[in-house]
Amino acid sequence: MRKFWIVLTVVMTLSLNGCGYNTLQTTDEQLKASWSEVVNQYQRRADLVPNLVNTVKGFAAQEKDILLGVTNARAKVGSVQMTPEVLNDPQAFGAFQQAQGELSGALSRLLVVTENYPQLKSDANFRDLQAQLEGTENRIAVARNRYIQAVQAYNTTVRSFPSNLTAKLFGYAVKPNFTVENERAISAPPVVDFATGSTRPEAASQGTGK
Repeated sequence: MRKFWIVLTVVMTLSLNGCGYNTLQTTDEQLKASWSEVVNQYQRRADLVPNLVNTVKGFAAQEKDILLGVTNARAKVGSVQMTPEVLNDPQAFGAFQQAQGELSGALSRLLVVTENYPQLKSDANFRDLQAQLEGTENRIAVARNRYIQAVQAYNTTVRSFPSNLTAKLFGYAVKPNFTVENERAISAPPVVDFATGSTRPEAASQGTGK
């Protein structure tokens, strides 16, 4: 009887390996770990925003519309769920990406405006916050790239035969991924028209041919 259970265990193990179950487990765990890093880096950026806004306000309080835009964008980011369940809901994932993209755009416009305030640019606290923000943006890019690769590996396993049968049996479904084009459009740096004193998104300055 003992030999029977040993043989059965070996057969089941080989079956799980052959049907892709273990690969599904591995890629799913890698995906979750990559997502956690994305969330951590985005949260790090959000945590910098209040100090950055307050510092800029001390030198450029008249830029209230820009400052309010950053504050509102940060609040929207805080209202979006960043739990692992987001990965199973394309609509929720899209809302997460939309909110982060809007914050990216708002921060970009804020940094453009600061170019008009030499005293602000020379402030040590502002320079430190700007350096932290730039470093965080770089870490966000790295974390996003790792997540994109993790999703691609996972989704390939879910869609490939015979692991797709195993995925269906155990409830594994494809995950949404970042759409670089949409976020790039949202976070396009603004163009400042010094002749009129207006600020507009770069995408709008390109024209539509109308």
